[in-house]
Amino acid sequence: MDTKPLNYLVPPETRMVLENIAWGTYAALSEQRHGSVPRMTYDEGVLEMMSPMREHENIGCLIGRIVEAYSEVRGIEIISVASMTVKCASLAKGFEPDESYYVTHAAQVLSQTEMNFEVDPPPDLVVEIEMTSSAIEKLKLFAAMNVPEVWRHNGELLRMYRLENAEYREIDCSVELPGLDAQRINEIVLRRNSVGETKLIREFRTSISG
Repeated sequence: MDTKPLNYLVPPETRMVLENIAWGTYAALSEQRHGSVPRMTYDEGVLEMMSPMREHENIGCLIGRIVEAYSEVRGIEIISVASMTVKCASLAKGFEPDESYYVTHAAQVLSQTEMNFEVDPPPDLVVEIEMTSSAIEKLKLFAAMNVPEVWRHNGELLRMYRLENAEYREIDCSVELPGLDAQRINEIVLRRNSVGETKLIREFRTSISG
């Protein structure tokens, strides 16, 4: 008899795509929703709604803990804005990352309680977990909205990208968080199903201290 749990076939995320959606409809949906699920991405009339499952959320939250631990130990000021809705009517684009941070612009936005992305900068670092294919080309969307650095994890591997001349190029080490490289993060995330998060983060803190 197969003794695997009944949820072993549950996908890590589910997506719904709607086309010809007016900006006003998207804006209303994003504002009327309770919480940040489903996460919405909007690109010139195309609306994608993604509902993350456990594995998706686990990877995103663990990477977030790594960012927060690293910034604390290294004394780098950040502002965590998680899955904040980043939308710009003039571009007809909007997105909600898994995790996001102000680093370079942290001091600039420190006192702001609300953001207007027609004039305010987007997060300096966006973490995107994409374990199934999106209908929207996210890197093009992020570039159009001038996001300086994007980390993308496909369920197996994290890659880092830096915006240069309106296009992203892959980098080995973060610019926003100098000294934090993709390989180190991948090594930690790969151990997530065999070692508890607290132990992983404590080991990571020890390795970067001093």
